[in-house]
Amino acid sequence: MPTLAETIDSIARHIGFPDARLRTLARRLQDADMLPSGAPGVPPVIEPRDALALIVAAASGATLRRAAESAVAYWELTPGGADVSDAPATVAKSAGGYLSAIAAIAAEGENWVRRLKIEISRNFPGVAIHHEDDTVQWFQPRGALSGHWGATGHHDSVVINGAAFADVFLELFGVSK
Repeated sequence: MPTLAETIDSIARHIGFPDARLRTLARRLQDADMLPSGAPGVPPVIEPRDALALIVAAASGATLRRAAESAVAYWELTPGGADVSDAPATVAKSAGGYLSAIAAIAAEGENWVRRLKIEISRNFPGVAIHHEDDTVQWFQPRGALSGHWGATGHHDSVVINGAAFADVFLELFGVSK
């Protein structure tokens, strides 16, 4: 498993988030017990979920003070804002679960992940996964009006290229690891 430093380096290189910002966000997520801290002389070992939390925190544009809270809020978004507590197991129940599945598939080297676009809204919690066939899987806060922008004013978002996302997870957690 990769260390936190290797994870930050990979995210900065492939996705393009500034490494200084990633290091600061990682520290805030560690303080909130969302990322492992390691031990004296032992670097923290990162799991795929940890790398996703760091990517989502960076993409959300949250202030450092709200980084952990923001990562949790985005992780818990549901498909179209629906209550999926009684949904069958085949239904993606959260943005975090859906992104985790995509990350695992990317680590196996599946090429279709490279054609996705992952859009993280910055001024209203939302995640949109744009597929190659022009379908979009929306994740919004529970109770939100499905497929509608939940704020007034402009829409500010970060779009992560699927190839960059796949490169991070293939490099850090790939089948050859």
